[in-house]
Amino acid sequence: MSVTIHGIRNCDTMKKARAWLEAHGVAHRFHDYKVDGLDRAMLESWVRELGWQALLNRAGTTFRKLPEAEKEGLNEPRAIALMLAQPSLIKRPLLEADGRLVLGFAPERYAALFPG
Repeated sequence: MSVTIHGIRNCDTMKKARAWLEAHGVAHRFHDYKVDGLDRAMLESWVRELGWQALLNRAGTTFRKLPEAEKEGLNEPRAIALMLAQPSLIKRPLLEADGRLVLGFAPERYAALFPG
């Protein structure tokens, strides 16, 4: 099974998710948005599957620091542009396993995806 976990290195939730994968022997690749970059086609495919509202992390510091004018009237094209410009705005982790996407970390969801 091909597994990639997308996010940023310093995120506490990312650290928990990566630790879970390692503890359960799940081979994976870590894609760090800040180091490896993020291309529009990849982000747009995630938006098609999950929706921009699910992907946009409105609770994080990066979003809260945005000027009010950038937060108001958000729509898909504007949200995609924001996430491309500031990948920290994407909820994490985003786990990609054999074409399936799992947004966020919950041990029970990972256990269901990787039994045994």
